[in-house]
This record gives sequence, structure tokens and C-alpha cells, in this order.
Amino acid sequence: MTKKEGGSLARSACHLFILVLLLLGSFVLPSFHLSRSQAHAATGGQTKVQRISTQFIAALGDPGATSGSGAQSWGLWPLDPGPRGVELNSYKRLKDAGGIAPARWKFDGSDWWLEEHGLIMEQPTFPLPPGKYVVTGARDVTAVLTIHPVDGNGDRRWELDKGATLYDVTHLACRSARYTPAGIGGSCSPANAQKTAFPVVPGGAMPSVEGCTKQDYAVLIVIGLGVED
Repeated sequence: MTKKEGGSLARSACHLFILVLLLLGSFVLPSFHLSRSQAHAATGGQTKVQRISTQFIAALGDPGATSGSGAQSWGLWPLDPGPRGVELNSYKRLKDAGGIAPARWKFDGSDWWLEEHGLIMEQPTFPLPPGKYVVTGARDVTAVLTIHPVDGNGDRRWELDKGATLYDVTHLACRSARYTPAGIGGSCSPANAQKTAFPVVPGGAMPSVEGCTKQDYAVLIVIGLGVED
């Protein structure tokens, strides 16, 4: 997620890591070599993956866990939401435009998102579809994330291979949080966000906003998808 509006690119650590990923012709990572077409995981070639343009997962869970439940509450940004975001200073302009951002996404005043520079972001797509995702935190670990289909209780389980934890594949420089009204009929507005609280340091908690309930999400970078033979 980058701080960018009207074509102006921010110099954020989050963007720089992602830009490197996009510029590489291939990825040589601890357990994978993803060519321009497809590659196999090192563990017996059982997971066949195809490299894709970078996407982002908004995830919830114990940072130290290698698997868990609740993936139905995870979302996906098919496109980097940072360059498509709106500055807090431009919130009034966003309202005057009927909540339609310059990038043509629709702002929802009852359920909105901020990134680490204080940009108002579009919501991710919920829920994250089941499947296999090659994810990384752009640090030391790359792993295959499996999102299982919904079970009879409406739950979706997730798991990471090779003993990777959710923290291992979280990109710390990309911060994100979801803001909803703290009470029925209450006001939860980006206008109440403290601009001096940004940027948020890598790995830090997103700031609270008066009148809002905040939920921090981990951000995972997706660089490949599982494909069937």
C-alpha cells in the first residue's frame, strides 16, 4: 500500500518492497522459484503455483499460529489499494463526490479502512476465496497459504505450510485497519482521525478514531496462486 494520490508517489517502505517484487523478472525465495509461468513447491512438487501480479490479503488471527479458523473474515485486494486511496485531507471532497473516489471505488461511511499513511482505502473483497496462495511478508519467509472451503458450521479454516506463522508472512510495513461505528447510530468518520498519528511505524498498531471501533488486519503479499494440473 503506497501513499499516492493524483499520480504522486510516496516514498514508503511498504511501496519500496512491493516495487522490488514487481520489477523482478523471477522470484528466488527461500523455498520457491517462481518463473514467469509456473513453478513447484520444494516439498515434493505437490503444490503447483502460477506467478501473478501482486495482490494483498487482509488477515485476522494469532500472529504465532500456523493454522486456524475464521478465514471467512479475511479479504482480498486484487489491486494495491494504496495508490487508489484518498488522503484524509481530501475527505470532504470525497463526501461531496457522493463517496466516489477518483479510482471509482465507493466509500462506505459505516465500514471504512485506513492504511499506514492515513489514506482512506477501498474495502477488500470478502470473503477470501478458498484455494492456495503463495504469500510472503517480504522478509525471510514465503509459504503456501491454504484457505479451505466453508464447512457445515460456516467456518473456513486456513493453514500455512513449512511451519510458517502468520507473523512470518505479514508485511510489517503495510498497516491496515477497519473502522465501524462504536454504537448504534453513532458517528464514525475519517474527519475524526488524527493526522499527526501517521505514518504508522512498521509493525505498529493503527491509531484509534473517536466514535469508531477499530480492527487491525495483517497484510499478506500474494505473489502466486495454486493451479490444478
